[in-house]
Amino acid sequence: MSNHPMPRPRRKTARRPTPPPVMGPKSRNRHWLYQESVQSPEVHFDFFDRIFRERNGRKPASLKEDFCGTALLASEWVERRATNTVLGVDLDAETLRWGQQHNIDRLTDDQRERVTLRRANVLQVTRPRVDLVVALNFSFFIFRSRTELLEYFRAARRSLSPGGLFIGDMFGGWEAQRPMIEKTRYRGFTYLWELDQYDPIGNFARFHIHFKFHDRGGIRRAFTYEWRLWTIPEVRELLVEAGFRHVDIYWEGIDRRSGYGNSVFRKSTRATNSQGWIAFFVASDGPKRA
Repeated sequence: MSNHPMPRPRRKTARRPTPPPVMGPKSRNRHWLYQESVQSPEVHFDFFDRIFRERNGRKPASLKEDFCGTALLASEWVERRATNTVLGVDLDAETLRWGQQHNIDRLTDDQRERVTLRRANVLQVTRPRVDLVVALNFSFFIFRSRTELLEYFRAARRSLSPGGLFIGDMFGGWEAQRPMIEKTRYRGFTYLWELDQYDPIGNFARFHIHFKFHDRGGIRRAFTYEWRLWTIPEVRELLVEAGFRHVDIYWEGIDRRSGYGNSVFRKSTRATNSQGWIAFFVASDGPKRA
């Protein structure tokens, strides 16, 4: 099993790439392109803080990011507050090396001391216990059987301190079930998200990310993902079976002008299907304050 950065289909956020007018070697790297076109840590931070504070009356300090990839979230987590610590876990050595060089090494000495990156299987890392365990960019979809996913959810629960939260994101909609290529243009390059194959019997899908440079060339199949498209009811039931007492779903709103997600997530019990949607689950053991 290999852990790679994961895509975020049909998502526009506040964070925007700012490559130089002429894209150099760094900005032609697949990891750099992924971070600039897909990731928006500030959206996650605000959501984490709000939900954790509602449940515990304080802000979270310790974070474990499973499938951490290039550790962009980890690096910005320790920059956000001087009390924050983070453990990033991923299996892919090349991705971790790139993240160490380009994200962690740029931090101050104090910030670097509060980051731990571990090349390991996420099923096997449950210490130290933390306020938050997160699995973002649909990374847990890599588990293709009920047995595997249940084992992972149990490992995540064992990783939590009292009052801790386990948070992950999911996507769906009818565009997740038919071959398609979606293009998003950025300064200097275009991001292409392709659904290559879909199997309705197993609910398995193969996705690719491609990058096309506006001057010349590009990277075809920079990332490929073969996932089971887990549904929200399946995930909720498995989280409860793993021992979580509470599982809430936070549904993303839609910007009326653009038709894309607006990065505002609200707790929901019902939703309207669409061509593409994103939602968070928030799983916990303790009593809820909100």
